[in-house]
Amino acid sequence: MAAGFDPSGRLPSAFTNVGTSSFTQFLSLAAPELLPGRRPLPPGPAADLAPHATTIVAITCATGVVMAGDRRATMGNLIAQRDIEKVHPADPYSLVGIAGTAGIGIELMRLFQVELEHYEKIEGAMLSLDGKANRLAAMIRGNLGAAMQGLAVIPLFAGYDLSATDPAKAGRIFSFDVTGGPYEETGYDAIGSGSLFARSALKKRFRAGLSADEAVRLAVEALYDAADDDTATGGPDLTRRIYPVVMTATAEGTHRLTDAETATVAEAVVAGRMENPGG
Repeated sequence: MAAGFDPSGRLPSAFTNVGTSSFTQFLSLAAPELLPGRRPLPPGPAADLAPHATTIVAITCATGVVMAGDRRATMGNLIAQRDIEKVHPADPYSLVGIAGTAGIGIELMRLFQVELEHYEKIEGAMLSLDGKANRLAAMIRGNLGAAMQGLAVIPLFAGYDLSATDPAKAGRIFSFDVTGGPYEETGYDAIGSGSLFARSALKKRFRAGLSADEAVRLAVEALYDAADDDTATGGPDLTRRIYPVVMTATAEGTHRLTDAETATVAEAVVAGRMENPGG
């Protein structure tokens, strides 16, 4: 029987009182045990008990923002999954990528999608991009207890700001720390175990005003560089035809590049590195 229901089958007061625009707040009242950060955990570190996902990059461009993620999940020294998808649309104009404990990250991402959809249904309007980042920050903060035991999730959030006066500056990127602190990044950012190498690649190549196609190429190259130095990051797998997930957020909405489109870019990057391994 669901928490809060009596034998008569009547809904608890959380379902019948005046609604809240926050789905996670409603869930904390109606069924708090369903929230990722509210589940009891046995004492001790748990980081090695679940697969971990890396690496995510985001780059602003002239028409919005590009986000890309590699496909590898690891558990210790083992590859737990070769084709995990870490980049998803948060709503029609924003994207979220996850790094850290894969299972909790996927659950948190799906809960964030519901949070934004619930707000829009209750309020009849979409949250601002800053508001979305703040909602995600609160959800990360709610997972702090699990994070302290090694089950941390650090997302990367990016989107097209519909309120921007200059469309060329409408693409925005937000990073977070494990306590939920949100930070707006300028131009580009990367998270995950390969982020140091990906960010270094982006630092050398990024320039303001990149076209979407140029930003996509740069994102795939940054992931290639991360995979070259970080064993937890998977590079393009030409044998299995597994390529990064690449998405854009523009004034037209979010869009995921098809496998064929991503394959063309990834294979061009690999071909280029065959001639010049250092990039």
